[in-house]
Amino acid sequence: MTSGRPLVFAHRGGADALPEHTLAAYLRALDEGADGVECDVRLTRDGHLVCVHDRRLNRTSNGTGLVSAKTLAQLEELDFASWHPAAAAEEWLADHVRLLTLDRLLTALRDRGRPVRLLIETKHPSRYGADVERRLVEMLRRYGLAEPKPDDPIHVTVMSFAALALRRIRRLAPQIPTVYLLEIVPPGVGGGRLPFGARIAGPGIGLIRSRPQLVSALRAAGHQTYIWTVNEEPDLDLVLAQRPDGIISDRPKFVLDRLEKVPPV
Repeated sequence: MTSGRPLVFAHRGGADALPEHTLAAYLRALDEGADGVECDVRLTRDGHLVCVHDRRLNRTSNGTGLVSAKTLAQLEELDFASWHPAAAAEEWLADHVRLLTLDRLLTALRDRGRPVRLLIETKHPSRYGADVERRLVEMLRRYGLAEPKPDDPIHVTVMSFAALALRRIRRLAPQIPTVYLLEIVPPGVGGGRLPFGARIAGPGIGLIRSRPQLVSALRAAGHQTYIWTVNEEPDLDLVLAQRPDGIISDRPKFVLDRLEKVPPV
């Protein structure tokens, strides 16, 4: 928590206001005061980490097919922003329609001039399996972020629904904190256990609606909680009552404004 309130993370950069996973979205979220941002990463055919949520390109670009079947050069020819309603209204978005790589995002965050928290979700299943985490840790080492220090400009946390992905991160870079993402409660987790050294649970808002006691159980077991994706006022009310450590939202400004008006108890 920050100053007694939960951390606020911009989900995919704040996917409500601007096209998800575009640099414009990330920069806007930080300008509006988000504590951190969240991105998804996938591997291209030629081994580059790119910030794209879906397996397929159809929803968020003017391309088709699998992200994993394309080279970086092929993906960089596509438009990743014009599908969003904001693209027509924001002329300056024309400079930010191209694919966002993790390398480019890290550079932009480093240049912000203030500490930024970055949640990176590795997407599985993937045809490249363990290479996703291996490439990720290699990149974080190049940026000096694989062994976190208090004065680092970027504080990275890796998230996944795949427990094996968390095990790989723990083996490759044991000092990087990890989040075990949850849509359901696997055996044992309801009692507070998380796999492979994860210290943060990431339950979805649907799970919190059906299992409101889950956060307190996880807290009693010594775990933090980051809840996703909290976009509506009733859900925010429910989540704030649980006193989570982090809130992940497509509408980070909405969450920040609410926290300013009604600070958590």
